[in-house]
Amino acid sequence: MSKKKEKPIELDNLTPEEELKYEIAEELGLLDKVLESGWKTLSAKETGRIGGLMTKRKRELKKEALQG
Repeated sequence: MSKKKEKPIELDNLTPEEELKYEIAEELGLLDKVLESGWKTLSAKETGRIGGLMTKRKRELKKEALQG
């Protein structure tokens, strides 16, 4: 079995969705853990929390865009 090669995280070159993910991770106090060890070190609970908040924010942004 081969391992995936870890690519370095380029915080200057992120998609809007990735920016949101990192922003939420920072708000939850998980950014240092992610930058140090990668996303795979997060628990299912932590990952789910980030995903849930991302979905909520996307929904809010879409709603705002439609209203104004």
